[in-house]
Amino acid sequence: MERIQRIASHLTPSSVTYGPEPVPTAAAPKEEKKANKEGYVTIQLKDANGNPTGKSIDVPIKNGTIKATEFGKLDVTLYDPGYMNTASATSRITYIDGDKGILLYRGYPIEQLAESSNFMEVAFLLINGHLPTKTQNETWRKHIMTHTFIHENLISLMQNFRYDAHPMGMLVSSVAALATFYPEANPALRGEGVYKDRTLRNKQIYRIIGKITTIAACAYRHRIGRPYNQPSDQLDFTANFLYMLDHLSESSFKPHPKLVHALDVLFILHADHEMNCSTAAVRHVASAGTDPYTAISAAASALYGPLHGGANEAVLRMLEEIGTVDKIPQFIEDVKNRKKKLMGFGHRVYKNYDPRAKIIRRIAYEVFDVVGREPLIEVATALEQIALKDEYFVSRKLYPNVDFYSGLIYKAMGFPTDMFPVLFAIPRTVGWLAHWLELQDDPELRIVRPKQVYVGEETRDYVPMASRKEEKTPFVTEQMYYSSQNKRWHVSEKR
Repeated sequence: MERIQRIASHLTPSSVTYGPEPVPTAAAPKEEKKANKEGYVTIQLKDANGNPTGKSIDVPIKNGTIKATEFGKLDVTLYDPGYMNTASATSRITYIDGDKGILLYRGYPIEQLAESSNFMEVAFLLINGHLPTKTQNETWRKHIMTHTFIHENLISLMQNFRYDAHPMGMLVSSVAALATFYPEANPALRGEGVYKDRTLRNKQIYRIIGKITTIAACAYRHRIGRPYNQPSDQLDFTANFLYMLDHLSESSFKPHPKLVHALDVLFILHADHEMNCSTAAVRHVASAGTDPYTAISAAASALYGPLHGGANEAVLRMLEEIGTVDKIPQFIEDVKNRKKKLMGFGHRVYKNYDPRAKIIRRIAYEVFDVVGREPLIEVATALEQIALKDEYFVSRKLYPNVDFYSGLIYKAMGFPTDMFPVLFAIPRTVGWLAHWLELQDDPELRIVRPKQVYVGEETRDYVPMASRKEEKTPFVTEQMYYSSQNKRWHVSEKR
């Protein structure tokens, strides 16, 4: 049953279609179909002493799930903070078997895609549900690359950020601002049925995928105090991104092909990962009929959080803190004694080796061959070997995840740590858009409105201020810090 529950969020009615034209989607894995059992479960309500109340219901099991609304018949609400065992949607995009370390995009193993495909092809796959033909691939690439330019007004907006603005903050704000440039694509202005027009949907997909690298590159150039570069239509998606980052005054600058390939593979590995925090944010916001720019900005905001998009930066800080291989044994002991945290190991979904981590480790050495060996790689590989042999970590199923090596690659390629979540957001934008598109055709689409469990005060009467007793304890929002100017004002006012 646990196996059925894990796959439940990956199945959807076969009538859903994707992309510029209705197309057949990739078939679900055979193993998944075998576990697709149906039946009934009887739920009996008992009182606090364990005595039956006489209330019971037979709840149908479909695709390994039971509908939470069925519990309403017993006047019971399911409580699941963090959605630990709640499927909020059906999807055909990404399948994960955490116990076996399997990750599939539309049925294709991530290992095969990383080895044989490229990011533009994988982006087509995630959005459209199948691999492109040669003609489709050329059209897809052309549409995206012709939408890489951004409006001069958006450039002016970005140039007005502070010199030390975080690149991710710039990206979140700039993507949201894009919505104001395309009012015809805003359901709040043009009506909630605007995205029944498939061509309008596609236009926004091409715009967002094309412009996300330009916005990211502008944020990077802003950070280092250099003028923004225009996109090049002579380069592919990933090469163009590196070009916008690094081009100075050369007439024929082209990024190193091995670095382009390495980043392209990293983009493939980060393109989607089923119903994670940021993807759930896209679906949550989009369920209100919000335009895709605002929804993608909301997802990027979720990715901005250190528990989601900042994990590889935490790994890097951990490795820098360890410093040398000889200090690993003491660090391991500190982890076991809960004095330190082992970052980059374990995953909420994977209870086996993250399949993406194996690929990234190989890519790391390809990058080192070009830019030089990153000293911390010795610490990383030694830490991995020790942890994988230690019963403490093995028994807890703590294996390296995608973040363990990705930060080292980014560092070796010269990216500052505050660019790491931006590099995550670029490819994940494709996954977010795939989920946004899927949501548009979902017959079960409802505005997301979770319930809560109220544990606050019961009904009480209003008391006039003159009759209220002074509290000795400070109120919740009383404590705050003061800027230098406010300190002078505050102490003057207290006199």
